[in-house]
Amino acid sequence: MALAICLGVSFAQESRGQDVFLGGVPQGEKTAGVMRLSLADAIKNGLRYNLGALVSDQSVEAARGARLAALSRLRPQVSARAGIDYFPLTEKEQDNSNAISAGIGVTHYILDFSSQRQKLAAEENLKAAGFSNEDARDMTAYIVSVLYLQAVADKSRIDAVHAQVRTAQSLYDLAVDQKEAGVVSGIEVLRAQVMLQSEQQRFIVAEDQFAKNKLTLARAIGLPLGQEFELTDDMSFVAIPVLSLEESIERAMRDRPDYRSAEARVRAAELDRKAAEATGLPTLSVGADYRLRNQVQWEGHGSQTTIGASLNVPIFTGGSVKSRVIVADAALNRIKAEFEDLKAGIHYDIRKAFLDMKAADDRVRVAESAVLLAGEQVSQSESRFRAGVTNNVEVVQAQEALATANENHIAGLHAHNMAKLALARALGVSDSEYEQFLKGR
Repeated sequence: MALAICLGVSFAQESRGQDVFLGGVPQGEKTAGVMRLSLADAIKNGLRYNLGALVSDQSVEAARGARLAALSRLRPQVSARAGIDYFPLTEKEQDNSNAISAGIGVTHYILDFSSQRQKLAAEENLKAAGFSNEDARDMTAYIVSVLYLQAVADKSRIDAVHAQVRTAQSLYDLAVDQKEAGVVSGIEVLRAQVMLQSEQQRFIVAEDQFAKNKLTLARAIGLPLGQEFELTDDMSFVAIPVLSLEESIERAMRDRPDYRSAEARVRAAELDRKAAEATGLPTLSVGADYRLRNQVQWEGHGSQTTIGASLNVPIFTGGSVKSRVIVADAALNRIKAEFEDLKAGIHYDIRKAFLDMKAADDRVRVAESAVLLAGEQVSQSESRFRAGVTNNVEVVQAQEALATANENHIAGLHAHNMAKLALARALGVSDSEYEQFLKGR
């Protein structure tokens, strides 16, 4: 259930690769006893050990390495060499000879438009990777919050069903006593027993779902294998002051790290295209070479220093420049399209979050009233049954209505908190402002 809810939230930038945030790298040894785990603790652990966060860190390192590779061509290149040269002597000499030689050479490109633009593109890609890493942290906080709140909702269901099991048990005992006293027939006991077993079945299912969702949470935050823990935060309804729709969209466009990453990727793609065009421009390099030779048979040695400049002017490249430009153009057009889609997605994400929050607010208020009414209905029907005014069909129906009301209330609270999380994610602040959105702090 947690996975379905997590993947069911649609964001333009999250259509692929989300499953990685459900994984984690277990750290440490499990402790004795039961660990108390708050939402803040879960997010802190997730930011350190969640697989998505760790993979994103390595993507930044890869981008940093790519930048160094692009920069290296613009730096002086120094090489050293050593060897033995074998060559024949002239006819006047007695024998062939050889020489041991060693040298060092330095080359530096002082004019290379393609490499310069590749370096600038790599710098933009590094910026994009940094923003993507921030977005991965935000995504991690969001996923962990979703999983935590799903487990909290499951715990609330267990509590509600457990109360209903106790009520059903009490009514069953009452039906048995009344049958033994000759007040009611056996069908009343049978109905009470069916209701009791139905509630017991619901309790078993709720416990199983809660245990599985706790395992999903533990994996995502990298808890030690086998670590027992309990959730310390509960579900509550906290209304938060909300920005206007226009202010929210403006803030997202300014602060969302995935948006800023996409901007940097567009700039990098534009520079890559310019670099592809520049492969057809001349390059200018300067170099120096120092060589030392020791003549073995002649017992002599000498050295030679060469300094020069090289101008390389492409004349006919066989279409390679054009092919590079075509490839770069295709990449640029794709990245621009993805950027425009992200901009549109931000608008839709925030609008949907606002709609969900409004609906969830109304849903919770109606559900709270329904729980009170259903509880009163159960109380009155129990009193009527005890007094012999009615049979327990009325009681069973009242219990079913209360169970439905409790489930609707839990689902409404969960939907309300999920809507607030969705808005935080749409604004790109799940990592930094989740407490403000969930608890009004």
